[in-house]
Amino acid sequence: MTGSGHILSASDLLVERGGSVILDRVSCDIREGEVVSLIGPNGAGKTTLLMALSGLTRLNGGKVLFRGREVGKEIAGLPYRRKIAVVFQEPLLFNTTVFENIASGPKIRGSSSLEIRRTVSEQMERFGIPHLADRSARTLSGGEAQRTSLARAFATRPEILFLDEPFASLDPPSRDSLIRDLEGVLNQTKTTAVLATHDRTEALMMSDRIAVMLAGKIAQNGTPEEVMNRPADPDIAAFVGAETIVTGKILRRENGTFILSAGSSEIEAAGEGEPGELVILFVRPENVTLTRRATKEQSSARNMFPARIVRLIPAGFYFKAELECGFPLDAFITGRSVEEMGLKEGTEVFASFKATAIHSIRKK
Repeated sequence: MTGSGHILSASDLLVERGGSVILDRVSCDIREGEVVSLIGPNGAGKTTLLMALSGLTRLNGGKVLFRGREVGKEIAGLPYRRKIAVVFQEPLLFNTTVFENIASGPKIRGSSSLEIRRTVSEQMERFGIPHLADRSARTLSGGEAQRTSLARAFATRPEILFLDEPFASLDPPSRDSLIRDLEGVLNQTKTTAVLATHDRTEALMMSDRIAVMLAGKIAQNGTPEEVMNRPADPDIAAFVGAETIVTGKILRRENGTFILSAGSSEIEAAGEGEPGELVILFVRPENVTLTRRATKEQSSARNMFPARIVRLIPAGFYFKAELECGFPLDAFITGRSVEEMGLKEGTEVFASFKATAIHSIRKK
C-alpha cells in the first residue's frame, strides 16, 4: 500500500499514547478518486490512522504527504485541513438550522451569498433533506443529523473525505439508505474517501480497496474480492468472515488440486502444495450448499460430506448452520430453505462446496 503519484501518502506513522503503541509504523497510499475502507476490530487502530491522515492527531513519528507535500512542513496544517472534510460517528452540528449548518463551511471560506445558497441547495438535494432547511439541528433524528453532517462536509468541496464510523449509531433502514445515497454522491463527485469501520458489509458496499488493521498495523490491503476471498492469515480470515478454518496435511496431488486430510475427512482444494505440507484452508459459509440427500447430480461435487446440524442460528435475513462433517463447517442458508427442507438442530444433511471456492495458505 505504498508508492508515488497518489493524492495522499503516509510513511512510518507512529502514534503512542500512555506508553502504548496505537499505530505501529504504518505506511499507506490513497489514490485520487478511490474509496478506501479501514476495517478491523475495536482497538485495531483504524480510527487513529484516519485521524493521523486527516491531521487531527499528534504523530510520534512518520509523515503524511498531500499531493507530494509534507503536511505540517511544506503545507501547513490549516491549509491542508481546508482541503479535506471529516465526518464522525456522532454528528457535530451547530445549534442552528440545517441550512446554516451546511452553509458554515462556504461562509468560512468567503463564498458569496448567492454561491452559498446554490451550494447548500445542491447538497440538501443530494442527501434528500431540502424539507429540513429551517429545522433546528437539535430536533433531527440520528439519520437526519448524519445526512446534514455529510451535506455540510460536501459543501466545502473536499479533495478528501474522511469518515469515522458514520453509520454505526443508525438503525438498519436509515443506515442502508444513507450508504446508498453516499455511494451515489461519491461516484457522482469522484471524491476521494477514507472510511473507518468495523462493519464488513459497509466496506464491501462502499470500497474500491480495503485495508485490514490488526494491532496497530495494516495486516492486508487489496480489493474487496482479494481481502474477503483470499485472506492472508487466520486472524484476517476470522475477521472478514471465513467461518471455517481447517489446518491439515496434504496427502496427494491431482490435476491442479491437492487432497488434504481434515479430521476424519478429505478435502480437495485448488492450489499449490506438495504431499506432506501443512496447509490452512478457508471456506466462506456463503460458498457451502446444504441438501437433504445426495442426488446423482449433486454427488459430482468435488467436496460433499454427510453432516449433522449442531446449531441453527438466526442471523438477519438468513440462518447460520454450524455443522459437523468430520470437521467443523459453517453454512449460510435462507429462512425459506430452512422451512422447505425442515432443518433443525440434529438434522442430517449433505454439505458441499467447490474446490475452487477454497482459499489455501501453505504453512511455513
